[in-house]
Amino acid sequence: MDQTIINKTYKRWVRQGVADADLQAELATMHHDVALRSDAFYRHLAFGTGGLRGVLGVGTNRMNVYTVARASQGLADYVTTYFEGDARRIAIAYDTRIKSDDFAWTAASVFAACGISVYLYQEPMPTPCLSYAVRALDCAAGIVITASHNPAEYNGYKVYGDDGCQITTEAAKSIQQCIDALDYFEDVNRMDFDQAMTEGKIEWISESVIDGYIASVKRESLLGDAPVDKDVRIVYSPLNGAGMKPVCRVLKECGYTHITVVEEQAAPDGRFPTCSKPNPEEAEAMALGIQYARRQDADLLLATDPDCDRVGIAVKNEQGDYRLLSANETGVLLLDYICERRIALGRMLEHPLFCKTIVTTDMAERIASHYGVQTVNTLTGFKFIGEQIGRLEAAGRAGDYIFGFEESYGFLSGTYVRDKDGVNSSLLICEMFAWYKTQGISLCEKLKGLYTQYGYQLNTQISRKFEGAEGLAHMKAIMARLRGDVEAFGGKKVQRCLDYSQGLDGLPPSDVLKFLLEDDCSVVVRPSGTEPKLKVYLSVCAEDEVQAQVVADAMGADIKIWMK
Repeated sequence: MDQTIINKTYKRWVRQGVADADLQAELATMHHDVALRSDAFYRHLAFGTGGLRGVLGVGTNRMNVYTVARASQGLADYVTTYFEGDARRIAIAYDTRIKSDDFAWTAASVFAACGISVYLYQEPMPTPCLSYAVRALDCAAGIVITASHNPAEYNGYKVYGDDGCQITTEAAKSIQQCIDALDYFEDVNRMDFDQAMTEGKIEWISESVIDGYIASVKRESLLGDAPVDKDVRIVYSPLNGAGMKPVCRVLKECGYTHITVVEEQAAPDGRFPTCSKPNPEEAEAMALGIQYARRQDADLLLATDPDCDRVGIAVKNEQGDYRLLSANETGVLLLDYICERRIALGRMLEHPLFCKTIVTTDMAERIASHYGVQTVNTLTGFKFIGEQIGRLEAAGRAGDYIFGFEESYGFLSGTYVRDKDGVNSSLLICEMFAWYKTQGISLCEKLKGLYTQYGYQLNTQISRKFEGAEGLAHMKAIMARLRGDVEAFGGKKVQRCLDYSQGLDGLPPSDVLKFLLEDDCSVVVRPSGTEPKLKVYLSVCAEDEVQAQVVADAMGADIKIWMK
C-alpha cells in the first residue's frame, strides 16, 4: 500500500479509534515510527476458511476491536442475505487469550444491532463446545475467538457454518466480499451490550447446552461393563486455556479421580507465562507437566491447547522416564483401541468408516483395513473430516463414522461436533490407558506390538521458508518440477503420484502432491496455507527404528535437492 494512504489511514484511526485506550496508546508510539506504522496499516487481515488470525494491536493488519467488529458486520450481512427470520442466530465462544472476552462482546454487540439473535458462552469454553452449540441451538453460524496454539501475542476469529463445521472456501469468499465492502468506522453497527442483554437480543448459553455436550462426550466411552482399574495417576495441564473445567469434569464423572492439575498452568491466562508456545506438540509446553509427573510418579500426562481442541500426552517408557507420543502414535493407538472395543461391544456397524488427512500416518490405513474399516483420506485440516461426517449424516450413515485424526494432535470419535475435540480425546486416552494397564500392558508396549504387526512407522516433516514474491515464485517452480517424472525418493521407487490440484477423490482442488512409494512409504509436498513455507511429510515403514531412520535420511536428502 502507498505510504501516503498508510499515513492517511493512520491519522484517521488516531481521530476515530477511541474505543480502546490500549489502541490509542499504541497509535501514539507510531507517531514517529514509520516502519511500525506501515506494518500496522499496509494491508487488511485476510479472511479465509479459518477466519481471521493475527498479532494483537492497532491497525488494519492487527487483531483489535475494529477488525473484529468489521468482520462481524460482514458475517452479519452474510447471514442476513442467506438466512431468514428466526434462522438468523449466531453462537459465540471464546478462549482465555488476551482480549478474547472483549472481542466476543464486540461481536455480540454487532450481531445484536443487525437483528441477529446471539447466544454467548458466559466463560471461556473449548472450540468443540462452539461447534456443539451451533447445532444444538439451530444457529446459522458460530464464531470462536481463539488463535489456537499460537504464541500469546496472537488472537483470531474462527467462523463455523450452520452444520457446526468450519466454513467452506465458497462461504469464506462470500463473507470476505461482505467485509471488503465495509468501512471500519462508518459501516459497522453496534448496540450497547447491556441493553442487548436486557432486551433479550443476547442470551447466555445455558447450562443445559453445556450438560448436553458433556453427556455426548461421555457416550463415546467404549469400556462398557468391563472391569477396569480407573485409579490411574493422571497429571493434566490446560496450558492456561479453556480446557480446565470440561476436561476435569468429564474425567471425574467417568471415574478418574486421581487427577493432579499443573498449578502454574491451571488458571486462565492469555500471557501463557510458562511457555512461549502453548502447544502440546512442543516439548517446551509439556516440560512443566513432565516435572509434575515425575514428582507424582504419574501414569499419564495430558495437556490441551488454549482452545482445547488438541491434546498431547506423555507416558512412561521402558526406562521408567516419560516419553512424549506424537499425534500419529497416539492416533494409531486410539484407532486400534476403538476398533477392538467396538467389535467387543457389538458397536461396529456393517460399513464402518475412519477419516484421516493425507499427511497423517499411512499406518492408520493398514490398521483400519485389518478391522474391515474403510479409510477416507481428506485434505489437510480437520474441517475436511468434519465435512465427511456431515456427508455421512446426510446419507443416513452418521453411525458409520468411528474415528478421525490428523497429525497435528486433533482427534474425534463422535459425530456430536464437527471439529477435533480435546475433551473427547482426553477421555478416550485415559480409558485406553486404564484398559491396557488393567491387562498389564503399557501404551509403549502396545505401540511396540502394533509396530511388530504392521511394520515400524516413522513420520517426519521437512519445511523450508520462501519469503516474498520471489519465494512464492520459487515454490511454484518446485511444485511444477515435482509434477514431472519423479522416479524415486531415497531409493524407494515411486509407484503412483496423487495430484490434488485438479481435485481428487471428491476433494476440492488443492496444491498438494502425494507420492506413494514402494514398501508402504510415502512423501507429501504442499505449500503451507498460513506461512511462506513449503512443507514435506515423510512416512517410512521399515523393520525397526534404525532402518526407518536410514530410509528417512535418504529420502530427506533427495527432497532437499528438489527444494533448491
